[in-house]
Amino acid sequence: MMEQVFGAARSRNEMALIPYVTAGYPSTAASLDFVEAAAAAGADAIEIGLPFSDPVADGPTIQFASHAALEKGFKTHPFLEALTARRSRCPLILMTYLNPLLALGDGAFERLAAAGVVAIVVPDLPARESAPLSEASARHGIDLVLLAAPTSTDTSLARIGTDSRGFVYVVGVVGTTGARLSADPALPGILDRVRATTALPLVAGFGLSRPEHVAAIVAHADGAIVGSRLVEAIRQGEDFSALVRSFKQATRRP
Repeated sequence: MMEQVFGAARSRNEMALIPYVTAGYPSTAASLDFVEAAAAAGADAIEIGLPFSDPVADGPTIQFASHAALEKGFKTHPFLEALTARRSRCPLILMTYLNPLLALGDGAFERLAAAGVVAIVVPDLPARESAPLSEASARHGIDLVLLAAPTSTDTSLARIGTDSRGFVYVVGVVGTTGARLSADPALPGILDRVRATTALPLVAGFGLSRPEHVAAIVAHADGAIVGSRLVEAIRQGEDFSALVRSFKQATRRP
């Protein structure tokens, strides 16, 4: 499925845009509305983050949203049931830490597939330990996406490029997620370094918070994930759909 997403974007001379929405924030129904709004505004796929009490890869904006959802009693099973009932028009990527994924128990990937999830990202899963989870998810048509960081060694990048499926998630900064005023000028070089290790599509994330940040990497990446900026827009009551459209415009190559 992700291969089709990137292929369709390439045919339009674009990168894929993947907006991020926190499940259950500001409520389950509202978060599903934002998933639908992102799809209608031109998203190529949508990343949904499961709230977790110890989100080590997330910055303050997404931590706030996750905490707010948990405070309101967020539960994964009812959310997945609601997501399945809505059935998004966009392919869905689930961002979850290992403990919430394991807590889903037997049949987890069957439930995720029924909800429209085609890929999962697990930031606290080391690449060297990913094989069992990758095999289990693959049986239900779900790609396990691995993360490549600026600090990854060449040996690690080679393994990530070989073992990841769907795409490689290229972390654009050292540290956690979060909106930033300026893009890291090193990001194109990081993407090029990862590109040399794999034939998979590359998707950049962490710190892409302005359309010009996305435009700066169109020659180097196959997709861009925009997270904290969109979560902040939800929190501030901004025009979410207009913001998604502005990021989508920035994915268009000259």
